[in-house]
Formats: sequence, C-alpha cells, structure tokens
Amino acid sequence: MVDPAIDFGDPAFWRRSRKERDSAFRTLRGSESLRYTVDRSFFAGEAPEPIGYWSLVDYDDVWMASRNPLVFASGSGTNITDDPPEVAELFGSIVNMDDPRHFRMRSIVSRAFTPRHLERVKATVRSRAAALVDQAANELADGSIDFVEAIAAPLPLGVICEMMGIPAADEAFILRWTNTILGAGDPEFGAGIDDFMACALAMFDYAQALASDLALRQGEDLTSVIMATEVDGERLSAAEFGAFFILLVVAGNETTRNALSHGLLALTDHPEQRRIWFDEFDTVSKTAVEEIVRWATPVIHFRRTVTEDIIVRDTHLHPGDKVVLWYCSANRDEAVWKDAHRFDVRRPAQPMHLGFGGGGPHFCLGANLARHEIACVFDEIRRRIPNLSVAHSPDWLESNFINGIKRLPCHLD
Repeated sequence: MVDPAIDFGDPAFWRRSRKERDSAFRTLRGSESLRYTVDRSFFAGEAPEPIGYWSLVDYDDVWMASRNPLVFASGSGTNITDDPPEVAELFGSIVNMDDPRHFRMRSIVSRAFTPRHLERVKATVRSRAAALVDQAANELADGSIDFVEAIAAPLPLGVICEMMGIPAADEAFILRWTNTILGAGDPEFGAGIDDFMACALAMFDYAQALASDLALRQGEDLTSVIMATEVDGERLSAAEFGAFFILLVVAGNETTRNALSHGLLALTDHPEQRRIWFDEFDTVSKTAVEEIVRWATPVIHFRRTVTEDIIVRDTHLHPGDKVVLWYCSANRDEAVWKDAHRFDVRRPAQPMHLGFGGGGPHFCLGANLARHEIACVFDEIRRRIPNLSVAHSPDWLESNFINGIKRLPCHLD
C-alpha cells in the first residue's frame, strides 16, 4: 500500500528536502495504479473548484504521454491548475497549444533556432561565459561569490536578451520579472497572484513594444526574424509574440540557470566526477552535459489533459482527466537507468533523459542552446577556477514547478 502521506498537492511536500521528495516518488514508481491528487498549491486558490489530477511517475509512462499528443493534449493548459483567463492569455504560447495551432506557431518561432542562427550565437555564449568567469575569479581572490548571481543567472539571461535585441540596460528588471513569475509560491518573490500578474503584464507590454520597435529596423535579432517570418501567409500577432516572448525569456533564463547551479553542486558533491570531466573535457562533455540536465531536471512537471478513454497501468482515464508528467521522477527511474541516483558524467546518452521534455511536438526548442551554454560555462571554470566549489547548502526555491536554487555560496576549495 502506498503511503497516504505522500501528497504532491500539499505545498508542505515541496518544502521537504530533495532526498525526501525523491524517496516519495521512488515509492510510487512501479505501482500498479496511478496516484490521484487534489491540488492545493499556488494557483489552486484561484480555481472555482478543487483540481484533481493523476500522476505519471515512471519513465515509460511519461515518455508515452509526451509522444501521444492526440490523447494527452496541451491545449487546455500545462499548469496543474487551470489558469485564470487573464493568465491563460498572457501564457498561451506553444506549450499550451495542440495542432494545428501548435504546428503553425512552432513553424514560425523555430526559424529563430536554425543551425545558422545558433552557430552565430555560439561566439556570444563563449565570450559572455569567459567574461563572467574572469570576473568571478577576481572576486574569489578576496573571498566568496554567489554562483547564481555571478554566473548562472546572468549568462543565459544575457544571451537570450542579446539574441532578442533587448538592451543590456533592461536585463536587471527582466531578471526581476522572471524571478517573480517562476518563483510564484515562494514568499521571497511575491505575496501572491497580484505580484505575479503585474510582472507578467509588464513583460507582455514590453515584448509588444520591443517587437514594434525592432520590426522597423529589420535586423538579425530573433525578435525581428520571428516577426518577419510567414507560414502560409500568416505572421505572429502582437499578442502571440508577447506570449512567446514571456516563454522564451523566462524559460531560456531559468532552466539553464538552474542546470548550471545544480551542475556545480553535483561536481562539488562528487569530486571524482569533476576530475573525470575536467581531465578529459572534450571527450566527456557530451555525456556530462546530458547528465547535468538529467540530474537537475529544472522543470519538475507539465500537465496534459486526456482526450479519449485510455488505460494506463490499471487506471482507466477518461476524457477531461488531468494528468501530470513528473519529469523529476522519470529521470530517476531505476527501471531505466543503472544506479539512477548516482551522478555519472560518463552515463550513456541513451536512453534519453526527460530534462528537455519527453520528446514529441513539445520537445524544448532551446535544448541545443542550453547544452552549449552549460558546456561553455564549465569549460571556462575548468580553465580559470577549476577548484570552484560550493561552500555550504544552497538556498532552495520553494516551488512544485521549478527545481530552483536561489543562492549558491561558493569559494575556491
């Protein structure tokens, strides 16, 4: 019998240690039946009635649902709780779409992530990573740094802002917006839904003004490229771009930021893995980067809505049922990976981890950019401050959506 105290819908569960949370998911994996939960998290208070959902915690189940979008749909929302209409309008980007709308939208925005555009941005990633690590090295000579503030947050945010044509002077308040949006539920980043909505609206308005300004210049930045792209004679509307902008800037910043932070923490806790990677950096990098993303799983979950009757394990799911795909659990599935709870920079790349989603139409557009950013940062650390280590326990984000680290004090070990 599964422990009834395991309640993903209780905010108190997400204040437990990562070890306790992993143990709870491990208890559920392999169960004959799916677990049903009533949500009581951040947005639950905005819902007219309690939201219940079924949990997919095994790798095979999450993989199956991710690649079966006709049955496990995204168009009704991907947050556990149905978003209030005003939130849905601001966050109604491609993650919350099904075909044919999803195909049209992805066809347009994917033009900004072609190999040609990504190749051009690689030099930006490298130069920014080198500058940030150099600055951190100078500060470390006098004591310690917060790795999140010094490197993990500014690197992906700066890259995305430069790619989108956002002035460097605007990066600070964009960082504040993203912290509040993805920190919803953590007392540090806002008192509730009003702060969340204020930041979302500000970012939405900023995006539309940016698109209007850059469209006149017809530059090579992603905003100009996206707004000029047509599919079947259609371009993105201002509202569609605003929603995509929020997704790209928030996701492009927070996910890579937390993968980097978890990566340094893992290398500190497993010094033998640091030696393996840093001694054979080019040879080991590909698997090391994938292992960092698996280990971190920055996005804890997404939700799907069932469109037709289907049986998963011995549970009969009906149209309209909500299903949550717990990537954090699937990426620790002992039935798939040998020693799943061990950090191993040489872990084979197959089977594919679910840190970028489970494949299918919603696989992360920015996966290759994130991989390059992670590799560049740790390459610069290896060259300049190879003994950079976490000084004491991280300051964790309180969230059931983002596996976040708010602060990570570091020194030279």
